[in-house]
Amino acid sequence: MFAIVDLESTGGKPADDRIMEIAIVLHDGQKIVDQYESLINPERNIQEFVQQLTGIKGSMVDVAPKFSVLAQEIDSLTHDCIFVAHNIGFDYRMVQSAFKRHKMSYKRPTLCTVKLAQALMPSSEKYNLAHLCKSLNIDNTSRHRAMGDCKATAELLHLFIESHGIDAVMDHVEGGVRA
Repeated sequence: MFAIVDLESTGGKPADDRIMEIAIVLHDGQKIVDQYESLINPERNIQEFVQQLTGIKGSMVDVAPKFSVLAQEIDSLTHDCIFVAHNIGFDYRMVQSAFKRHKMSYKRPTLCTVKLAQALMPSSEKYNLAHLCKSLNIDNTSRHRAMGDCKATAELLHLFIESHGIDAVMDHVEGGVRA
């Protein structure tokens, strides 16, 4: 099972910044079987440029649940899954840092769709999500929002599975495989 994850955060430093929105799409290798999304109260101010980029304002997250309230649900949803993200280093580190702040461990096998695209589409000009979506006709009308980018990444993964087979995709999983 794949847990495709995307998040929006107050900034780009996992040690200093906090998650303010998370989306998770569960994919069984053939189709989407579940999805989850939530705004998260980051318990700090959101940088102005982040507000402009995402459209997420402080007033939207002030009433949202804190990560500590959602941690168990996020852990359960992604348990026994391969954690998938476009540019895995950012999303995975942010999630791990959030769990660590709450004295919880979070470790999953990972799959980066940037690295996967580089391996399976070596002639592509760019590997950012916007370019890949455009070149593969994937609709993403909610860029820089967690569920919009998450669904686009899920569709990208699905296209790679269909075009190259599950084994070719699984060859790029790091940190052990849980099927």
